[in-house]
Amino acid sequence: MQACGGAAVMGSLQQPAWTKGTIFSNKGLTGSGFSHQLKLKCVKPVRSSSYIEGSLVTGRPSSSVTVPLPEIGGNGSSFVDNGLSEADPEVRAIIDMEKQRQFKSLELIASENFTYRAVMEAVGSCLTNKYSEGLPGKRYYGGNEHIDELETLCQKRALDAFHLDGKKWGVNVQPLSGSPANFEVYTAILKPHDRLMGLDLSHGGHLSHGFMTPKRRVSGTSIYFESMSYRLNESTGLVDYDKLEEMADRFKPKLIIAGASAYPRDFDYPRMRKIADSVGAFLMMDMAHISGLVAASVLANPFDYCDIVTTTTHKSLRGPRGGMIFFKKETVLGVDLETAINNAVFPGLQGGPHNHTIGGLAVCLKYAQSPEFKAYQNQVVSNCRALASRLTELGYKLVSGGSDNHLVLVDLRPLGIDGARVEKILDMASITLNKNSVPADKSAVVPGGIRIGSPAMTTRGFTEKEFVAVADYIHEGVQITIDAKRAASGSKLQDFMKFVASPEFSLKDRVSDLQRRVEALTSQFPLPGV
Repeated sequence: MQACGGAAVMGSLQQPAWTKGTIFSNKGLTGSGFSHQLKLKCVKPVRSSSYIEGSLVTGRPSSSVTVPLPEIGGNGSSFVDNGLSEADPEVRAIIDMEKQRQFKSLELIASENFTYRAVMEAVGSCLTNKYSEGLPGKRYYGGNEHIDELETLCQKRALDAFHLDGKKWGVNVQPLSGSPANFEVYTAILKPHDRLMGLDLSHGGHLSHGFMTPKRRVSGTSIYFESMSYRLNESTGLVDYDKLEEMADRFKPKLIIAGASAYPRDFDYPRMRKIADSVGAFLMMDMAHISGLVAASVLANPFDYCDIVTTTTHKSLRGPRGGMIFFKKETVLGVDLETAINNAVFPGLQGGPHNHTIGGLAVCLKYAQSPEFKAYQNQVVSNCRALASRLTELGYKLVSGGSDNHLVLVDLRPLGIDGARVEKILDMASITLNKNSVPADKSAVVPGGIRIGSPAMTTRGFTEKEFVAVADYIHEGVQITIDAKRAASGSKLQDFMKFVASPEFSLKDRVSDLQRRVEALTSQFPLPGV
């Protein structure tokens, strides 16, 4: 047996079921293969199930491969270390249902992707067992020699993936995700009630950039710091840099944040650097959505202008669910960023890092340096532009008029419909995307738009041709939604939701027909990793 158990062992039992549309090979990144050091008592052989029951996706019959199950523990306390199907059939069933949903659906949420099998093996490995508070070489626990090697490797690969000089830039790979990474930066360089500016949530920004309403400080960022949002020019759908400069001059923030969660264009980093310098502010980029595009040099490089860059690792980068903070090693505005940020991560806001995630991140960062990864990111952008072009042909209004990156933001208000209703009908037809605020929206619960992303289905092998079909399917779903809104007895969103879930829903056949055609398309393409 391999020492890291579960995913690493079972992963070898399933071979790829398709070649059509597959962009990445699973070759070249293998498990460690070192032998188990425990003396295990074998009980009766049972059929392996961890990946074999995953054949729901491949459509192949279950394998007859058998593996012995170890008995763990001393006299009176031993237990059989069963696989998931035997240990918890209920959770196994939920996972299998979710796998089927992912396989059959058009996954178009811009912040989602499908990670690699090798990443899953690392995340499901023995690395999850180890506590390692601190940094490599400076741990609070023993037994971390291999963890130190892993985290150091991950740091090096992170710098290499983004073409950074390790003498000028450092990176912390321990943040649990993007929002914690952002708050760790704020903790490092700001004092309570210091001022910051980020893009307004309704204009494409992120909660963690300081969102608040006149009645409530919604984000923790706005609770502990004073925030003022900059916005888009509503006539162009682009960041209003002139207004940002004017507001910054009045507000005098200590930190200006670039980055967004629903902005289809690139940022003007030279202009933002100039504005930050004019008021003596740090400039930070949250590239969570576009980090894969940045690594592949498909979009502009924020590292040329920013003091700090944060990111998640599971969106366009295709890694595990984690985060990273990059920082200049030089002192900026009197702050030693390396010391301040590392101390904010631990012991400031986190305890022991998730070593299994760092292992998966190291794997994904190796992939991110490959020619195949660059080709993939170019395809992500090309697919998104094909989607945007077809939606425009169909008469839809796109915020900013198009896209430079991996997403489009559709303004549905001219059609008299909202994103919440469209999201529901499309979900019923196995099309997964999300409702989203658009500029001048008044409600985040019933916003006027939908956000559509291309990374996940590009990972599965979609090209421009399939994304034109995606646009047509979305259009069909929007038309069904308009008709359903007319047929619903009440005007409130809850009335609509009750109506479409009821036996009286008269458009059920149209939804079912759309779902059938969607699933016929998606089922032709493999689901990576499983």
